[in-house]
Amino acid sequence: MTTHQYLIFETPGGFCGIAWNDVGITRFQLPTRSADSTEKLLLRRLPEAEPGAPSAEVRQAVDVVKRYFAGEEVDFSKVKLDLEGQDEFFRRIYAAARRIGWGHTTTYGAIARELGAGPEAARDVGQAMAKNPVALIIPCHRVLAAGGKIGGFSAPGGSTSKARMLELEGVRLTPPEPAQQSLGF
Repeated sequence: MTTHQYLIFETPGGFCGIAWNDVGITRFQLPTRSADSTEKLLLRRLPEAEPGAPSAEVRQAVDVVKRYFAGEEVDFSKVKLDLEGQDEFFRRIYAAARRIGWGHTTTYGAIARELGAGPEAARDVGQAMAKNPVALIIPCHRVLAAGGKIGGFSAPGGSTSKARMLELEGVRLTPPEPAQQSLGF
């Protein structure tokens, strides 16, 4: 059995949690308001994990997360993950999602098409995003429903948190204000 260690740390967005093993990062917990609630959420999904001293790679990932929640444009694509035990199709979905850069979005259907699957696979993409073990590092918040609608988000705060993360990246989810004012007729 692989040993998992974890760390709870504070960011400008709240307390996050990260878990890892000797292969890579296995879990990431998006921020909550308290270290205790973050730890409980992380351990609910990885109950055998023990607190540990992070490796240099994990410390670097923590630093990137802190910079992200401070509003700095960052790239998580080089963070080493361990997705062992994940469905193979989900792994392909996660790889596609990791290619979505800062300030960009796509849809569940677009990822399904990119992977050569039919429109019915958009639901599978949504399921993969809901079960994403390392949210933010695999940027599921950048994947929207059809028509650019926010869609669901299983992290603390739900779709409100998703919208805030996108706003942090400069993504506007509301239609832009009209360039021309109404004449009042």
